[in-house]
Amino acid sequence: MFFFRAMKYSEYHLFSRHKRGHGIHSPFVFDLVSFTFRNKIDPDIVFVIEKIRNNLLSDRTKIAVTDLGAGSVKTEGSVRNISDIADCSALPLKYCLLLANLTGKFGGENVIELGTSLGISAMYMAAVRKDAIVHTIEGCPALSEIASENFKKAGLENIRLWNSSFDDKLPGLLSDGIKPGLVFIDGNHRKDAVLGYIKQLSEVMDNESVIVIDDIYLSKSMSEAWSEIKKMKNVTVTIDLFRMGLVFFKKLMPERNYVIRY
Repeated sequence: MFFFRAMKYSEYHLFSRHKRGHGIHSPFVFDLVSFTFRNKIDPDIVFVIEKIRNNLLSDRTKIAVTDLGAGSVKTEGSVRNISDIADCSALPLKYCLLLANLTGKFGGENVIELGTSLGISAMYMAAVRKDAIVHTIEGCPALSEIASENFKKAGLENIRLWNSSFDDKLPGLLSDGIKPGLVFIDGNHRKDAVLGYIKQLSEVMDNESVIVIDDIYLSKSMSEAWSEIKKMKNVTVTIDLFRMGLVFFKKLMPERNYVIRY
């Protein structure tokens, strides 16, 4: 798996376009890369959430983890230290800031996250869009409990945490009429599962919405899923950031797949 990711990163580094937007002819993508990607967020938001992250990184408490998805490539076993989970599974700050900026631009009234873990990414999304409800789904009861406490510590009341499998909860949210402006997929990194979620979501996503997929090159299976997503009906623009993939459904834009250095 390490060799595969190293190979894909070499390809990404070779073919990716400049992170400042140079040479990108699409006005939408140029604006996204030049401005949205580089926006600054309130430093107080970062201070509060990163303080919570640092506390988690020093917490050696062991918890029983229920993996309903593909699990972690760095941590094994059903009993893990909270510190190890925070180190290996929580979204790094660099990508939390990107996700926050994307939420600020596309979040709308509702955001959906598949994979809460300890709640770091959900807090960033909720903090920048307090006018939106962040619906975050986590299959592990122990992680759900910790995430819920973290949301209270951050003073965020616009997060709805659902302790459930994605397969059970996502269809219910969509059938209830929730139309997300942004969806963040950060769990169950299996090809068939991810493709299934995208197909469900593509029915409700519109011209102003985006799906963000984490770890698109986590494995050969995820890489295959990403290749198929780029060819899906209704998908017009995708952006490959190596760690993340962005999927847009802009009907008036020509189909194009961008590889951007981030």
